[in-house]
Amino acid sequence: MKHLLLLHGALGSADDLNPLQRVLEDSFVIHRLHFTGHGGTSLPQTPFSVSLFAQDVLDYLEQQQLEVVNIFGYSMGGYVGMYLARHYAHRIMRIATLGTKFIWTEAIAAKETGMMDPERIKQKVPAFAQQLQQKHAPQNWEEVMKRTVIMLTAMGASNPLQPQDYAAIGQPVLVLSGDRDKMVHAEETIAVYKQLPNGSVGILPATPHALEQADTALLAGVLKKFFG
Repeated sequence: MKHLLLLHGALGSADDLNPLQRVLEDSFVIHRLHFTGHGGTSLPQTPFSVSLFAQDVLDYLEQQQLEVVNIFGYSMGGYVGMYLARHYAHRIMRIATLGTKFIWTEAIAAKETGMMDPERIKQKVPAFAQQLQQKHAPQNWEEVMKRTVIMLTAMGASNPLQPQDYAAIGQPVLVLSGDRDKMVHAEETIAVYKQLPNGSVGILPATPHALEQADTALLAGVLKKFFG
């Protein structure tokens, strides 16, 4: 069977992809990993960055003795996957993304990071704070969030992937967006699709940004067809 690596989103962990893995593992050899500093892994000496997380993937491929792999990335995971396809093309066969925000500016970064205030989250949505605590223990989830804010701010100042980079990605790429995603509008996803030489685009119905609210069976069906 083909090898498929599932990459989680910002503030997430590999466990977020458990439901998707369960419906895909009859068709693929599934791989997952925690990005550095996520899911309880040690916080790095260097700041969070797309290049750091891309190196996590390259290190994992070496550990598993995989020359090439297919990637599905959710949100930030999709950005990391696309970065790998651009800069390490010989290691990536096909890539699919869902809810990935590719367009970053200072204004967009300020808007997104403005919602990442640990004190406000603890006061307004304590259940979410508790979820993050459990997800990243024994690390401090507030530190994970702080480092994510710094990373996104840096991306807003200098986007690691520019429009011309997508034109240089030759692998088959499927970019997916949910029709109810308030963070990543379909127009953004379509704009990137138009830059890809071998790209496809899909809009999933009744699908918000949060992966846990997506129709797992629907998503899995799309991925099986694309990677199959």
